[in-house]
Amino acid sequence: MNQTPVLKSISPLIPGGKDLKATVAFYEQQLGFKCIHKEGEPIHMAIVQRDSTQIFLIQNEDKHLAEETSLRIQVEGIDQLYQEFQNKDAAMIHPNGKLETKPWGVNEFVVLDPMGVCITFYEMLKP
Repeated sequence: MNQTPVLKSISPLIPGGKDLKATVAFYEQQLGFKCIHKEGEPIHMAIVQRDSTQIFLIQNEDKHLAEETSLRIQVEGIDQLYQEFQNKDAAMIHPNGKLETKPWGVNEFVVLDPMGVCITFYEMLKP
């Protein structure tokens, strides 16, 4: 049986800093993720998940690497998510990354995690 391959989701590995416990707390408390796996004491790797999105946090304190790392997460209900994050801590929204409509057909906003990883949350505009 010849089945066409289908790409599903992506689970990026990103630098989480030296204190992964604090980074996991940010993802849980600020972004609404749940830690579904941890390794080591102190933690050297953790997996956080919210809905279908999984992120692997790796102990790595290279600030330059973190600040050069970006990922995009597609969402449904961008307005509600933006409001949720605003209510928790508006300072986590990047000053130049407020919710706005982009020319490429999405509404998006940007959050920086504690290490400086740029996370863009976006929703496709309805035709």
